[in-house]
Amino acid sequence: MALDVITADILDGTHHGFFTRKGGVSDGIYAGLNCGRGSNDVPDHVEANRALVAQHMGVTAANLASVHQYHSADVIVVDGPLGTPPKADAMVTKTKGCALGILTADCQPVLFADHKAGVVGAAHAGWKGAKAGVLQATVDAMVSLGADPTNIVAAIGPCIHQDNYEVGPDFIEAVTHDDPTALTFFKQGDGDRMRFDLPGYGLLALERAGVTRAVALDHCTYADPDRFFSYRRTCHEKAADYGRLIACIVL
Repeated sequence: MALDVITADILDGTHHGFFTRKGGVSDGIYAGLNCGRGSNDVPDHVEANRALVAQHMGVTAANLASVHQYHSADVIVVDGPLGTPPKADAMVTKTKGCALGILTADCQPVLFADHKAGVVGAAHAGWKGAKAGVLQATVDAMVSLGADPTNIVAAIGPCIHQDNYEVGPDFIEAVTHDDPTALTFFKQGDGDRMRFDLPGYGLLALERAGVTRAVALDHCTYADPDRFFSYRRTCHEKAADYGRLIACIVL
Protein backbone atom coordinates (compact mmCIF):
# COMPACT_ATOMS: atom_id res chain seq x y z
CA MET A 1 0.00 0.00 0.00
CA ALA A 2 1.27 3.46 -0.88
CA LEU A 3 2.09 5.90 1.88
CA ASP A 4 -0.66 8.34 2.82
CA VAL A 5 0.86 11.74 3.54
CA ILE A 6 -0.99 14.90 4.59
CA THR A 7 0.53 18.29 3.79
CA ALA A 8 -0.29 21.84 4.87
CA ASP A 9 -0.64 24.63 2.31
CA ILE A 10 1.00 27.08 4.72
CA LEU A 11 4.23 25.07 4.42
CA ASP A 12 4.26 25.04 0.62
CA GLY A 13 7.79 25.49 -0.62
CA THR A 14 9.29 23.22 2.03
CA HIS A 15 9.20 19.45 1.69
CA HIS A 16 7.16 18.11 4.59
CA GLY A 17 4.50 15.58 5.50
CA PHE A 18 2.27 14.36 8.28
CA PHE A 19 2.33 10.62 7.63
CA THR A 20 -0.71 8.49 8.46
CA ARG A 21 -0.51 4.82 9.44
CA LYS A 22 -1.31 3.66 5.89
CA GLY A 23 1.46 1.88 4.02
CA GLY A 24 4.43 0.34 5.78
CA VAL A 25 5.17 -3.24 6.78
CA SER A 26 4.00 -3.57 10.38
CA ASP A 27 1.09 -5.82 11.25
CA GLY A 28 -1.31 -6.61 14.08
CA ILE A 29 -2.02 -3.65 16.37
CA TYR A 30 0.84 -1.78 14.66
CA ALA A 31 -0.54 -2.42 11.17
CA GLY A 32 0.91 -0.03 8.63
CA LEU A 33 3.54 2.64 9.07
CA ASN A 34 4.53 2.41 12.72
CA CYS A 35 7.68 4.51 13.16
CA GLY A 36 7.96 4.22 16.94
CA ARG A 37 11.17 2.66 18.14
CA GLY A 38 9.71 2.89 21.64
CA SER A 39 6.87 0.55 20.75
CA ASN A 40 7.02 -3.22 21.11
CA ASP A 41 6.75 -3.72 17.37
CA VAL A 42 9.33 -5.88 15.56
CA PRO A 43 12.39 -3.56 15.38
CA ASP A 44 13.12 -4.52 11.77
CA HIS A 45 9.57 -3.49 10.83
CA VAL A 46 10.01 -0.09 12.46
CA GLU A 47 13.30 0.48 10.68
CA ALA A 48 11.79 -0.58 7.35
CA ASN A 49 8.94 1.88 7.91
CA ARG A 50 11.38 4.67 8.74
CA ALA A 51 13.32 3.86 5.58
CA LEU A 52 10.13 4.31 3.55
CA VAL A 53 9.59 7.70 5.19
CA ALA A 54 13.19 8.72 4.54
CA GLN A 55 12.83 7.71 0.90
CA HIS A 56 9.68 9.83 0.58
CA MET A 57 11.51 12.78 2.16
CA GLY A 58 14.46 12.34 -0.20
CA VAL A 59 17.05 11.58 2.48
CA THR A 60 18.96 8.58 3.72
CA ALA A 61 17.62 6.71 6.74
CA ALA A 62 20.57 8.03 8.76
CA ASN A 63 19.50 11.59 7.99
CA LEU A 64 15.95 11.10 9.28
CA ALA A 65 16.48 12.56 12.75
CA SER A 66 14.39 11.59 15.75
CA VAL A 67 14.77 12.34 19.44
CA HIS A 68 13.88 10.58 22.69
CA GLN A 69 10.71 12.53 23.46
CA TYR A 70 9.63 13.06 27.06
CA HIS A 71 7.14 15.96 27.14
CA SER A 72 9.77 18.62 27.77
CA ALA A 73 10.60 22.05 26.31
CA ASP A 74 14.06 20.87 25.22
CA VAL A 75 15.17 21.63 21.65
CA ILE A 76 18.27 20.49 19.78
CA VAL A 77 19.98 21.80 16.65
CA VAL A 78 20.48 19.11 14.01
CA ASP A 79 23.31 19.43 11.49
CA GLY A 80 23.92 15.78 10.63
CA PRO A 81 23.06 12.21 11.66
CA LEU A 82 22.23 11.99 15.37
CA GLY A 83 23.23 8.44 16.24
CA THR A 84 21.71 7.63 19.62
CA PRO A 85 18.63 9.88 19.90
CA PRO A 86 19.16 12.60 22.53
CA LYS A 87 16.39 13.50 24.97
CA ALA A 88 14.40 16.43 23.58
CA ASP A 89 10.98 17.25 22.19
CA ALA A 90 11.88 19.51 19.30
CA MET A 91 14.53 19.94 16.64
CA VAL A 92 15.63 22.76 14.34
CA THR A 93 18.03 22.85 11.42
CA LYS A 94 19.38 25.04 8.64
CA THR A 95 21.31 22.13 7.11
CA LYS A 96 20.01 20.84 3.80
CA GLY A 97 19.32 17.11 3.74
CA CYS A 98 18.55 16.80 7.46
CA ALA A 99 14.96 15.61 7.87
CA LEU A 100 13.38 16.26 11.26
CA GLY A 101 10.97 13.51 12.36
CA ILE A 102 8.57 13.91 15.28
CA LEU A 103 6.57 10.96 16.64
CA THR A 104 3.02 11.27 17.99
CA ALA A 105 -0.05 9.24 18.85
CA ASP A 106 -2.52 11.98 19.93
CA CYS A 107 -0.08 14.77 20.86
CA GLN A 108 0.47 17.62 18.41
CA PRO A 109 3.14 17.30 15.73
CA VAL A 110 4.09 20.87 14.82
CA LEU A 111 6.18 21.71 11.76
CA PHE A 112 7.79 25.15 11.30
CA ALA A 113 9.51 26.93 8.42
CA ASP A 114 11.12 30.30 7.75
CA HIS A 115 11.48 30.12 3.99
CA LYS A 116 13.48 33.36 3.78
CA ALA A 117 16.09 32.32 6.33
CA GLY A 118 16.19 28.66 5.29
CA VAL A 119 15.43 27.32 8.76
CA VAL A 120 12.93 24.61 9.72
CA GLY A 121 11.76 23.06 12.94
CA ALA A 122 9.63 20.23 14.30
CA ALA A 123 8.10 19.84 17.75
CA HIS A 124 6.21 17.25 19.78
CA ALA A 125 3.63 19.16 21.82
CA GLY A 126 1.19 17.39 24.05
CA TRP A 127 -0.47 19.52 26.70
CA LYS A 128 2.51 19.15 29.02
CA GLY A 129 5.03 20.20 26.40
CA ALA A 130 2.87 23.05 25.15
CA LYS A 131 2.42 24.32 28.70
CA ALA A 132 6.14 23.90 29.42
CA GLY A 133 6.95 26.11 26.43
CA VAL A 134 8.23 23.72 23.77
CA LEU A 135 6.71 25.79 20.94
CA GLN A 136 8.26 29.03 22.21
CA ALA A 137 11.57 27.19 22.65
CA THR A 138 11.42 25.92 19.07
CA VAL A 139 10.88 29.43 17.76
CA ASP A 140 13.76 30.70 19.91
CA ALA A 141 16.04 27.98 18.56
CA MET A 142 15.07 28.84 14.98
CA VAL A 143 15.84 32.50 15.69
CA SER A 144 19.29 31.44 16.94
CA LEU A 145 19.89 30.04 13.44
CA GLY A 146 18.80 33.24 11.73
CA ALA A 147 15.02 32.94 11.50
CA ASP A 148 12.66 35.84 12.13
CA PRO A 149 9.45 35.05 14.08
CA THR A 150 7.47 37.29 11.75
CA ASN A 151 8.54 35.08 8.82
CA ILE A 152 7.93 31.74 10.53
CA VAL A 153 4.89 29.70 9.47
CA ALA A 154 3.69 26.64 11.38
CA ALA A 155 1.23 23.79 10.98
CA ILE A 156 -0.22 21.59 13.71
CA GLY A 157 -0.83 18.14 12.27
CA PRO A 158 -3.25 15.34 13.18
CA CYS A 159 -3.79 15.09 16.93
CA ILE A 160 -6.62 14.38 19.34
CA HIS A 161 -9.43 16.92 19.08
CA GLN A 162 -11.78 18.32 21.67
CA ASP A 163 -14.77 16.01 21.22
CA ASN A 164 -12.58 13.02 22.09
CA TYR A 165 -10.35 14.55 24.76
CA GLU A 166 -12.31 14.31 28.00
CA VAL A 167 -10.32 15.21 31.11
CA GLY A 168 -10.86 15.49 34.85
CA PRO A 169 -10.42 18.20 37.48
CA ASP A 170 -6.71 17.49 38.08
CA PHE A 171 -5.94 18.06 34.40
CA ILE A 172 -7.99 21.26 34.32
CA GLU A 173 -6.19 22.59 37.39
CA ALA A 174 -2.78 21.72 35.96
CA VAL A 175 -3.48 23.65 32.75
CA THR A 176 -5.26 26.67 34.18
CA HIS A 177 -3.90 27.31 37.71
CA ASP A 178 -1.41 29.91 36.48
CA ASP A 179 -3.14 30.82 33.21
CA PRO A 180 -6.90 31.41 33.62
CA THR A 181 -7.19 32.31 29.92
CA ALA A 182 -6.70 28.60 29.17
CA LEU A 183 -10.23 27.97 30.47
CA THR A 184 -11.45 29.02 27.03
CA PHE A 185 -10.08 25.73 25.67
CA PHE A 186 -12.42 23.59 27.79
CA LYS A 187 -16.07 22.76 27.24
CA GLN A 188 -18.39 20.78 29.48
CA GLY A 189 -18.28 17.00 29.40
CA ASP A 190 -20.05 14.50 31.66
CA GLY A 191 -20.32 15.43 35.35
CA ASP A 192 -17.08 17.04 36.50
CA ARG A 193 -15.35 16.13 33.26
CA MET A 194 -14.51 18.62 30.52
CA ARG A 195 -13.25 18.35 26.97
CA PHE A 196 -9.95 19.99 26.05
CA ASP A 197 -9.12 21.71 22.76
CA LEU A 198 -5.47 20.71 22.33
CA PRO A 199 -4.90 22.26 18.87
CA GLY A 200 -6.57 25.48 19.99
CA TYR A 201 -4.20 25.57 22.96
CA GLY A 202 -1.29 24.95 20.58
CA LEU A 203 -2.32 27.80 18.29
CA LEU A 204 -2.40 30.17 21.26
CA ALA A 205 1.10 29.06 22.28
CA LEU A 206 2.32 29.73 18.73
CA GLU A 207 0.71 33.17 18.74
CA ARG A 208 2.37 33.97 22.06
CA ALA A 209 5.68 32.87 20.53
CA GLY A 210 5.26 35.46 17.78
CA VAL A 211 4.10 33.10 15.03
CA THR A 212 1.21 34.96 13.43
CA ARG A 213 0.70 32.56 10.54
CA ALA A 214 -0.23 29.12 11.87
CA VAL A 215 -2.92 26.53 11.16
CA ALA A 216 -4.23 23.39 12.81
CA LEU A 217 -5.24 20.66 10.37
CA ASP A 218 -8.71 19.18 10.80
CA HIS A 219 -7.76 15.57 11.50
CA CYS A 220 -8.49 13.87 14.83
CA THR A 221 -6.26 10.88 15.58
CA TYR A 222 -8.74 9.31 18.01
CA ALA A 223 -11.69 9.51 15.62
CA ASP A 224 -10.09 7.82 12.59
CA PRO A 225 -8.51 4.43 13.41
CA ASP A 226 -8.03 3.59 9.72
CA ARG A 227 -5.60 6.48 9.27
CA PHE A 228 -4.13 7.23 12.67
CA PHE A 229 -2.66 5.60 15.75
CA SER A 230 -4.07 6.92 19.04
CA TYR A 231 -2.77 6.38 22.54
CA ARG A 232 -6.12 7.26 24.13
CA ARG A 233 -8.09 4.98 21.82
CA THR A 234 -5.67 2.16 22.62
CA CYS A 235 -6.27 2.72 26.34
CA HIS A 236 -10.04 2.65 25.88
CA GLU A 237 -9.77 -0.53 23.84
CA LYS A 238 -7.40 -2.04 26.44
CA ALA A 239 -4.90 -2.92 23.71
CA ALA A 240 -1.41 -3.99 24.70
CA ASP A 241 0.46 -1.20 22.89
CA TYR A 242 0.12 1.37 20.12
CA GLY A 243 1.95 2.57 17.05
CA ARG A 244 3.44 6.01 16.49
CA LEU A 245 2.84 8.39 13.60
CA ILE A 246 5.65 10.47 12.17
CA ALA A 247 5.69 14.05 10.87
CA CYS A 248 8.71 15.29 8.92
CA ILE A 249 10.18 18.41 7.38
CA VAL A 250 13.41 18.92 5.42
CA LEU A 251 15.11 21.79 3.60
